[in-house]
Amino acid sequence: MGQQEARSRYVLELPAVETLGYHSLQLQKKGAKASLSMPLIVVPQRCHQPEAIQHGGRIWGLTVQLYGVRSQRNWGIGDFSDLAQLVELTGQAGGQIVGVNPLHALFPDNPAHISPYSPSQRGFVNVLYLDVEAVPEFANCAPAQRRLASADFQARLKAVRAAERVDYVGVAQLKFEILELLFAHFLDETGKRAAAFAAWRTTQGAELENHARFAALQAHFRVTNDSWGWPAWPEAYRDPHSSAVTDFAAEHAEAVAYHAWLQWLADEQLSAVAARAEKNGMAAGLYQDLAVGTNPGGAEAWAWQDVLADGAHAGAPPDEINLMGQDWGLPPFVPHRLRDAAYAPLIDILRANMKHAGALRIDHVMGLMRVFWVPAGSAATEGAYVHYPFEDMLGIVALESQRNRCLVIGEDLGTVPDGFRPRLAECGVLSYHPLMFERSQDGNFRLPAEIPPQALVAAGTHDLPTLCGYWKGEDIEIRTALKLFPCEEVRQRLITERGWDRGRMLWALERENLLPSDVSKEAAEISPATVAALHAYLARSPAQIMVIQPEDIFGVIEQPNLPGTLEHQHPNWQRRLPLSIEQWASQASFAAITTAVQAERPK
Repeated sequence: MGQQEARSRYVLELPAVETLGYHSLQLQKKGAKASLSMPLIVVPQRCHQPEAIQHGGRIWGLTVQLYGVRSQRNWGIGDFSDLAQLVELTGQAGGQIVGVNPLHALFPDNPAHISPYSPSQRGFVNVLYLDVEAVPEFANCAPAQRRLASADFQARLKAVRAAERVDYVGVAQLKFEILELLFAHFLDETGKRAAAFAAWRTTQGAELENHARFAALQAHFRVTNDSWGWPAWPEAYRDPHSSAVTDFAAEHAEAVAYHAWLQWLADEQLSAVAARAEKNGMAAGLYQDLAVGTNPGGAEAWAWQDVLADGAHAGAPPDEINLMGQDWGLPPFVPHRLRDAAYAPLIDILRANMKHAGALRIDHVMGLMRVFWVPAGSAATEGAYVHYPFEDMLGIVALESQRNRCLVIGEDLGTVPDGFRPRLAECGVLSYHPLMFERSQDGNFRLPAEIPPQALVAAGTHDLPTLCGYWKGEDIEIRTALKLFPCEEVRQRLITERGWDRGRMLWALERENLLPSDVSKEAAEISPATVAALHAYLARSPAQIMVIQPEDIFGVIEQPNLPGTLEHQHPNWQRRLPLSIEQWASQASFAAITTAVQAERPK
């Protein structure tokens, strides 16, 4: 046995640090030259809440899947100009918030990868949402204008605009063809635009450079080797700090600049949306959505691979909606590695997503406390929970919320740990309350007055049936066809319960004197009057925020996403709304629902 080294442990009592923010604590022993340092993060007690929802204030707005928005001028996919128009429309109707699906960067080289919840990088933006004709360079770029006006381009544009579902590949080919021409034109710029881009690029720092380098590398290796994601690249390029990556960035500086430029354009157009909301006096304005994780082959996983788990995915155990459990295919953070990184990945993505937003929805907010890890290649039923430094992470959410003046909404559906919701409530985080989950112990729907004030209410979400789909049992029929039920007994039980739920919904309306007089309790389809009444029912609650889905306004049956299905099984994230945004205000259903809601919670 060798001689053991003597060690001492001390307790250092720090004076109170009242200045919120990110500090550095340095320790130096008297007489020693070297010092030790560690981050010290001082956090507030609560998240930011706008004045409009304090002291009993209640607001409402719309929430959309941006890709599915039709307009007379977009290129087959909803874009940031559509979003600005939607903000205007909502504000004119009395709404004060507009929610969207995650806008995170996907994979420009592989537009067929479409899930907004499996992004390449949550800190940057999906450039397919750019309004190409709104890019300032377009006005002075003759080659781009000629190409847009050409007969074959116009024919392709007409086809993607008319498509029933979003043709992501077709849209990407059209947009990138013109954007590349605009970038070539931009490279000749020497005035204010060029200086503005250079300054913006500098302020974004290493995060932007890593993202732009990743996109350039991925495009390069996909073209040459048909590979997918950084784990399939040549080994020398898998480390973002390697000399090979540095050399590539120097040799392909124009390609890297192109991807940084696209992000600059997206930042400009999102900033314009936020400005439109402010001009309309909207209390919350843009309501963004932060996905729970990142694609293992993407830019975020490349940059933070030392902090993410290898060989495990985040998911969820079996529940009433997803009876087989879920494997989301997203690598979770390793708790102690995240702490050792001073939570930099979490801080980066919170800050980026709050930048232009007045509210942020944190998908699967329980991930701040624990994440259900599923071993790669195993069934979701084989997973287990891994716990995280909850108070640290919640405190950072509150800090970034205050610094960015951004309301926080936690998507707390599914299996929730004991004590979790009360702690979120103490911190000022709003809870998530879709109608179908608002039940008393006897199975009946809760009265509006029983919904807690610190909440967001909605008829449904992108993962749940629309009101029309719920009434018809469309989700049950699809799950039956795809063999997603573990047994026939479970399927029959859900069919029976759905029949009861139709009656329960109507009885709930009757208790609030909202039931339309001509509604039949045996009707196979839900009437527009009943849909409007259900929205009035939710609007009557004390919940601080209510949001309305256009799918429910316009009687859409199909839900945007069916959890537990893959892209080849079901057309998730592809459905387009039936009407262009220019038609919304003239629709009787739009007027009926927005008027009913506005009457219950006036501006």
